[in-house]
Amino acid sequence: MSEAKPILMPKLGQTVEECAIVKWHKSEGDQISKGDVIFEIETDKAILESEAFSDGTLLKIVVPEGKTVPVQSTVAFIGEPGDTIPEIKCPPKPAKKEPEKPAKKSLPPAVSGTSVAPAQVQPVVDIPAPPDRKLISPRARKLCHDKLIAFNTITGSGPGGRVVEKDVVAYLDERGYDDIRISPTAKNLAEEEKLDILEICGSGEGGKIMVADCKRAIKEKPRQMSKMRQVISERLTQSFRNIPHFFVTISVDMTALNNQRRKLKESAEGTAHSVTDYVMMAVTAALKKHDSVNSMTPDGKSVKWNSRVHLGIAVALDNGLVVPVIRNADSMDIGEMHTVAKELVVKARDGKLTPEEMSGSTFTISNMGMLGVDQFTAIINPGESAILAVASTKPTPVVIDGEIAVRDIMKITLSADHRVIDGAKALEFMNTIKSKLEI
Repeated sequence: MSEAKPILMPKLGQTVEECAIVKWHKSEGDQISKGDVIFEIETDKAILESEAFSDGTLLKIVVPEGKTVPVQSTVAFIGEPGDTIPEIKCPPKPAKKEPEKPAKKSLPPAVSGTSVAPAQVQPVVDIPAPPDRKLISPRARKLCHDKLIAFNTITGSGPGGRVVEKDVVAYLDERGYDDIRISPTAKNLAEEEKLDILEICGSGEGGKIMVADCKRAIKEKPRQMSKMRQVISERLTQSFRNIPHFFVTISVDMTALNNQRRKLKESAEGTAHSVTDYVMMAVTAALKKHDSVNSMTPDGKSVKWNSRVHLGIAVALDNGLVVPVIRNADSMDIGEMHTVAKELVVKARDGKLTPEEMSGSTFTISNMGMLGVDQFTAIINPGESAILAVASTKPTPVVIDGEIAVRDIMKITLSADHRVIDGAKALEFMNTIKSKLEI
């Protein structure tokens, strides 16, 4: 009798330390062939599929759906029926390192926008300690359970602020609990979902709480963010706190370029590239000319210049935002860049991007032009010194040679790190982009 082979949580890039299994595609006892998708995993950047490396039977699942474990952990066993399965415990989630306490705090500037990239700078503000757990006596807890109410807002009169039974009784009387009417089915649903019926507004006759009211309350219950959403929150908060943002907005006349694109589209021989393709080319050319914008500061005291342009393209997904990277964009023509960008966007929307394809960008473009946006600002990705927000192209009345004319105008806004880039340099960079687009 042989021993079953372990299936390990794959290591998807140098920066990925842990992953969560979001879905098992196979069940215990299923026959597996090499190349079959066994499960889906969620890293801090995307949801990816994990394939089988050998044939066999899925003998045991160690890590259930929703569990986060370190990479290279055993998540299941594969082999032949009757094989010995080693004793193994579901590995715990790795403990996070405590950040060093800073010598002094700094006040963050207020910024707005959205994008995400791997973090390279540590926060410099203290994180407040979580509040103490609410104390409640067993009798008071049982009364709250029976009455289908939460006790976290009840003021306790016991030792150390402990909630006792008389506090719950007084709270119920104060909130008019005896006047609440609820249908039996709605009450069962509220109990099952641990709803606080004092917080539900009834839509039935006389304010009676109905099933529909409970279902609405269920939808409003706080739910844990996905790992991707948590990382977006962490990274953008980090950028919000640490990077002194400033913004430069200019208007670009896209009329001539749009006319050229229209003619190419109508031509049998021409290739009609998108506005994004031309923006990427213009930005790449500007980054090659203005070194400071293609730089970053790792510590606020030194500046690192990037000799190549690795262009990040923000892609919105249903569950978050990813930034696939066009590597060595400075060596590509518009056709090559279009092809690479299209492939990366498709992979992003299919959840097929690898961590390597979402890291190492030196500058990011966030294009919301297809959404009818007049203007917006974006938060700089940690590890970069600027990000470009591209709005929609809209017919706009402008004055040309003393005459009013309608032109296709697109507003672009640069969010820049003032530690690395000054206002004049930012404007020079933006004017270079403008000159490349206004053909």
